[in-house]
Amino acid sequence: MLKGIAASAGVSVAKVYKLETPKVVIEKKSGVAADEIAKFDAALAKTTTDIEGVKERAAKRLSPEELAVFDAHLMMANDPELAGQIRTKIETENVNAEYATDEVANMMVAMFESMDNDYFRERAADVKDVTFRLKCNLLGLEIPDLTAIAEPTIIVAHDLTPSDTAQLNEFVKGFATEIGGKTSHSAIMANSLEIPAVVGCPGVMEACVNGDILALDALDGEIVINPDDATVAKYEAKAKAYAEEKEALKVLVNQESVTPDGHKVDIAGNIGGFKDVEGVLKNGGEGVGLFRTEFLYMDSDHFPTEDEQFEAYKQVLEGMQGKRVVVRTLDIGGDKHLTYYEFPQEMNPFLGYRAIRLCLKETDIFRTQLRALCRASVYGKLAIMFPMIATIKEFRDAKAIFEEEKAKLIAEGVAVADDIEIGMMVEIPAAAVLADQFSKYADFFSIGTNDLIQYSMAADRMSEHVSYLYQPMNPSILRLIKMTIEGAHKNGSWVGMCGAMAGDPISAPVLLGLGLDEFSMSATQILKARKIINNMNFSDAQKLAAECVEKDTIDEVTEVVKAALAG
Repeated sequence: MLKGIAASAGVSVAKVYKLETPKVVIEKKSGVAADEIAKFDAALAKTTTDIEGVKERAAKRLSPEELAVFDAHLMMANDPELAGQIRTKIETENVNAEYATDEVANMMVAMFESMDNDYFRERAADVKDVTFRLKCNLLGLEIPDLTAIAEPTIIVAHDLTPSDTAQLNEFVKGFATEIGGKTSHSAIMANSLEIPAVVGCPGVMEACVNGDILALDALDGEIVINPDDATVAKYEAKAKAYAEEKEALKVLVNQESVTPDGHKVDIAGNIGGFKDVEGVLKNGGEGVGLFRTEFLYMDSDHFPTEDEQFEAYKQVLEGMQGKRVVVRTLDIGGDKHLTYYEFPQEMNPFLGYRAIRLCLKETDIFRTQLRALCRASVYGKLAIMFPMIATIKEFRDAKAIFEEEKAKLIAEGVAVADDIEIGMMVEIPAAAVLADQFSKYADFFSIGTNDLIQYSMAADRMSEHVSYLYQPMNPSILRLIKMTIEGAHKNGSWVGMCGAMAGDPISAPVLLGLGLDEFSMSATQILKARKIINNMNFSDAQKLAAECVEKDTIDEVTEVVKAALAG
């Protein structure tokens, strides 16, 4: 048995498909420049077509947020700087296209990896992915086509790229990787596709061969290679029980999220666009707790116009059939960039010019979005929240701009709903500490735990070296959440949570006990969360939460919660 990290729930038993990428061997050869450039251009065109094809197939199963990685890859494939350097090297050095591509790619990867900037360091992975495909096309090497898998299979790999994960079809019953964590791209996609996944399992590639039978337990993070009949029966029974549990959860689709002693909360879904609305409704979502509007901007080659945004917001509001939709205003910067806007170079862009900080400076961009939202507000129940708020002044300034644009529209004779709620994200510890003051001005808060945790712990959640500090249930984080909720309720504001913690079954009882009003998560997590809420008395959850915030470590908190859920 091997142990890893259970990253996407489920249990399956199937044959192993070892994903082994082609071995690329580059030799330096002399060549006729015109011929080599023609060969390079043909391979580059095929690379672009390949990526577009992967994106098109992936679009049937993935959200706009998850598809954004392919836009980054297409941008890289079409980058005139990359292609220009390769062509120049071919011409000036009379070398073959493969060698020129390899040299330029290695130089660009080294340059990006050396930068003190998370966004640019992450671009190194994009260069590797795109140029690997390009080199394979130059050499005539076949990249494995996972869409061709036609029998029940569990994929075993060192890692899965976004391109790999997007190709997984209905025959793929799970995957196991040697590296990765719960927040890695492959884990996020697996959750979206509802494919069992165990990641961070070193040695799994060496331990098995194609055709082996593998039992994958992505509930407990266990892998058994070539299990005996009794072990297969055990895991098949566990898989059946899990499938039955999922089926049984469907009876909760049309139920409210209310504890046995009568305390009601809302369980909503996170979306990236209209395409995700169906999933939220199908899973009984009571609203949208986070509409990530940045994808409207990232999927465009220009700042979306007021009319373009209006149509997108109207579609979502109508689609949610009167249920509340919380829209986050433009949250760009950090690791989310635009091809048509130049951000300043910063040592740490996650702590720099981004989100509301950009909007309060580039007010024309902000006003356009707010006007579109106001116009769409009559088509549903709209709430607007500002991201990355650190000070009272920032919130008041942002709200004042909203009020100005709303008044202008009304003066122009445009209908605007009179019940739009205005709130803010709580991602910065300073905002959590001052929640009671903020709640004098904000109708609601939404806690973004992914950033709140990394800012509180001073730990980049994307760094494997400090990933152990990504601790949602650390008593310090629980106390910040408690402070936020109590501060909001003091002045009649409500509190939601849209970070990953909201959909974690271990966190749910504690968040319930702390008084969280709305839980917002991936659509596939909604019914499991509702079952937990509907089976726990609010009074018991309050006692549990009070006990947890007094603990010293995350391990002690987790132990107490597991005991409560088991009991």
